[in-house]
Amino acid sequence: MNADVLSVDKVLLEVADYVDTYVVESQLAGDTARYCLMDSLGCALEALDHADCTKLLGPIVPGTTVEHGARVPGTQLVLDPVTAAFNIATMVRWLDFSDTWITAQTTHPSDDVGAILAVADYQSRVNVAARKPAVTMGTVLEAMIKAHELQGGLGAKIRLSEAGIDHSFLPKVACAAVVARLLGGTREQIVAATSLAFFDVSLCVHRFGSNTGPRKGWASADATSQAVRLAMMAVKGEPGYPQVLSQAQWGFNKSFLGGREFAAGTYGTAVMEGVLFKLLCPVVIHAQSAIECAVRLHPAVHKRLDDIAAIKIVVHVETFNKINKTGTLRNAADRDHCLQYAVAVALLQGKLTANDYADEVASDPRIDRLRTLMQVTENPRYTALLRDRAVGANPNAIEVIYKDGTSSGVIEVEFPVGHPRRREEGIPQLIRKFESNLALRFAAGRRRAIMALCLDHARLADTPVHEFTDLFAA
Repeated sequence: MNADVLSVDKVLLEVADYVDTYVVESQLAGDTARYCLMDSLGCALEALDHADCTKLLGPIVPGTTVEHGARVPGTQLVLDPVTAAFNIATMVRWLDFSDTWITAQTTHPSDDVGAILAVADYQSRVNVAARKPAVTMGTVLEAMIKAHELQGGLGAKIRLSEAGIDHSFLPKVACAAVVARLLGGTREQIVAATSLAFFDVSLCVHRFGSNTGPRKGWASADATSQAVRLAMMAVKGEPGYPQVLSQAQWGFNKSFLGGREFAAGTYGTAVMEGVLFKLLCPVVIHAQSAIECAVRLHPAVHKRLDDIAAIKIVVHVETFNKINKTGTLRNAADRDHCLQYAVAVALLQGKLTANDYADEVASDPRIDRLRTLMQVTENPRYTALLRDRAVGANPNAIEVIYKDGTSSGVIEVEFPVGHPRRREEGIPQLIRKFESNLALRFAAGRRRAIMALCLDHARLADTPVHEFTDLFAA
C-alpha cells in the first residue's frame, strides 16, 4: 500500500472497501431486504393520506419535467434523482412506521430506500435509453443491505445525539457511499463521496422536548438527498478530503465529537438480518412493546375506565429518557413521541394508527385523564436486556390498578412482534400491512401483480428497476 493510501482516514477506506468489494451471500439478508422494501413502500403509500407530508412533495419548481427521471411511488411525479430521493424518503419515514436498528446510536435503516430506489430508477432509465443493460431490483436489494449495514456499523460505537448530531447523519454517509457505487463510481470516488458527507451535520433538537416537530419526518430525506447530490459530484470528479475526520484542528472528530474517534467495526449483513420492523403501530421503537401490552389489556380495561386508580408502566432506560412525557403536547409529532399518549390511545381503542395523533383524536378528554394516572419507572433488568446486543430485547410492561384494589396483572413484552425472534409471526403481519397499504392506492389487478412480484424473490431480483417503479405509478 502506498503512502497516499495510508494517509486516507481508516473509516473512509473501510466504507469504500465494503461497498466496492463485499459480496452479499446471505439468503436471509436478501429475503429480509425484500421484506424491508415492501414495508418501506407500504409506509410511503400510507403517508400519501397525510397533507402535512404531501405538501412537501414534488419538484422544487412546479411543472418541471425531467428526462429519464425517477418515479415517486403512488404519484404521477417523475423527478430528478436528488429530488426524488427526498420525496420517497419523506414518504417512507413520515409516519414513524418503518424499520429501526438499536445500537449506541439508534437509527432507521430504511431511510436509505429513497436515495437507492431513486438513483437506481434514474440510472436504469438512462441505461435503457443508451441501449445499455437496465439496473435490476437485485442491485437495489444489495445496495439496501450494504447501506443498512453501514448505518448500523457507523453508529455502533458512539452516540451521535450526545454531541447534538441527528441520527440522519448515518444514512447520509451510507447513501453517499452506496449511491456512488450505483452510479459506477470507482473505489477512489466512493472514498471522495463518503468524505464529502462528513462535512455537514444537522442538529437533533427537533426530536426533544418542546422542540419536537414534523422535521423528524423529513430530516433523513434531506440528508440522503444531499448524499445523492454529493455522490453524483464525486463520480463526476469532485475530489474528496482524505483526513476529513482526523485532521487535528478542524476535522470531524475534533469539531463535532470533542476529539473522540468516529470508528466502526467489520461490516457484513447483520443489520439487515436483524432489523426491527414496526408492524403493530406507528410509534417510536422503544414504545412498541408497551403498545403491544396495552392492546392486550384493552378488552378488559376499556370497560372499566372510571374504575382505574393507576397505570404502572415499567420500561427500559431509552423509553424512560426519550418518550416519557407529561404536560401539554403541541402537535402530532409531539404526541407520537409520547409514551403515555400512545399507551392511552391503545388502551382506549385496542389499536393505534397514524390518524390517532391528530388534533381531533387528541381532543378526547379520556386520553389526558389516563395520562395523569400513569406512573413510569425504569427497570434495570430491562435496560440490561436492551443493552446486551446478543439479546437485543426491547422490554416494557404495564399493570392497571383499579380503585377496589384489584389489578389487571402485569402484562410484559420483551420482544415486540417486529423483532427478529418473532419473524415467523411477524412476516405474515408485514405482508398484510403491505397489502392494506397497496389497497389505498391501486385497483385489485395492480395489487395482485405487485404482490406476486414482491413475493417471488428470484423474479423480483431480475426485474428492471424502471419496470418495478412503473407498477407503482398513480
